Amino acid sequence: MSTVNASLRPKTSPGKVGFVSLGCPKALVDSERILTSLRAEGYDLSPSYEGADVVVVNTCGFLDSAKAESLEAIGEALSENGRVVVTGCMGKDEAAIRAVHPNVLAVTGPQQYEQVVNAIHDVLPPLQDAKFDLMPPQGIKLTPRHYAYLKISEGCNHSCKFCIIPSMRGKLVSRPAAKVLYEAERLVKAGVKELLIISQDTSAYGVDLKHETSRWNGKEVRAHIQDLARELGSLGAWVRLHYVYPYPHVDKLVPLMADGLVLPYLDIPFQHASPNILNLMRRPAHQEKTMTRINAWRAICPDITLRSTFIVGFPGETDADFDFLLDWLKEAQLDRVGCFKYENVDGAAANDLPDHVPEDVKEDRWHRFMAAQAEISAAKLQKKIGLEMQVLVDQAQGDDGYTTARSTADAPEIDGNVHIEGPGAETLQPGDLVTVQITDADDYDLYGEVILK
Repeated sequence: MSTVNASLRPKTSPGKVGFVSLGCPKALVDSERILTSLRAEGYDLSPSYEGADVVVVNTCGFLDSAKAESLEAIGEALSENGRVVVTGCMGKDEAAIRAVHPNVLAVTGPQQYEQVVNAIHDVLPPLQDAKFDLMPPQGIKLTPRHYAYLKISEGCNHSCKFCIIPSMRGKLVSRPAAKVLYEAERLVKAGVKELLIISQDTSAYGVDLKHETSRWNGKEVRAHIQDLARELGSLGAWVRLHYVYPYPHVDKLVPLMADGLVLPYLDIPFQHASPNILNLMRRPAHQEKTMTRINAWRAICPDITLRSTFIVGFPGETDADFDFLLDWLKEAQLDRVGCFKYENVDGAAANDLPDHVPEDVKEDRWHRFMAAQAEISAAKLQKKIGLEMQVLVDQAQGDDGYTTARSTADAPEIDGNVHIEGPGAETLQPGDLVTVQITDADDYDLYGEVILK
């Protein structure tokens, strides 16, 4: 029997790449695209530092706290592995990264997928004339199999004073509707039960394309959020809309929710309610008619869930501005709310505004805001006790006896959960859609039991 020396066998993979992905879902999609490109070239993916030939760190660079986390992650990767390529939003400031970590192999900015792959090539050359058929049609996903983020555009055309996204990610660049829909179709065929639609400004989708049409499944589809949402809703998966600025045409999305085509869920970043602060922030949509519109949305779709984020302690925010925000919050009765204490961001126009709010005042306002919202949330969830609702399972039953799921009112990782117990809960698996009866609630989560047929 003849043998072949292992060192003479043809190499079947260029090497293994480790990956650390930080930041928002939009950055997660960037990571998925890079990994998909690398996997298509035959690179293996390593779940550990020690098993990787090189590590990619996709950074976040919006807030100082995010930059600190990114620098810490880069340092850990260098310590554990030594060969590190940096990409992402903080990559726009290569000097700041190399001032702390001069030995990184390469630094690239956000959305620079080709440059990242080329940097990997420099360390781990791809195989010559290799032919791989290893990629699933939906590409590499970093989310669980049953849900996926679907990015419909890059960048933003706004100039909010607290934000530097346009300088990091550029102006709005929308994907043609057909490309979005074909990707969504592949995801659903691969088993995805929920499509989370993301961009920097979902409402503005297609403006840069002048809402031109593209051909999908034998018909022309306009690059407009209303048309796109309608077609996505035809695929049979949950469709959840994130980062929706409250432009007038958003009103036309609500009937699609009432008809069951997309989830009755709107993630709208209001950021504040005081007209004074909204003007200082230079927000593209003010609050004058917001309550009227919210009431109209609820009249059309009573089950609609409204989620938003707010900033307290913005420069110039007075006690009267904050009290206005609290009063508005209590009137609006939003379902899901996040709140951030303002902090300066390098390069943001808000840094130069007068009357910055002291840190202890920000802290006090944040606690008061969150206490007010917790009371609202708890009261709204109490009203759901006794209702039947469809939920999507995220985690099988754990040691605590609960199976973790989400309702249509809950986006993964940012909203609440539905904890299922009792007969039938032990058989549920991630991706299962099941009807439960709600038996209890706390400030943010629901508890229920499977309705057995």
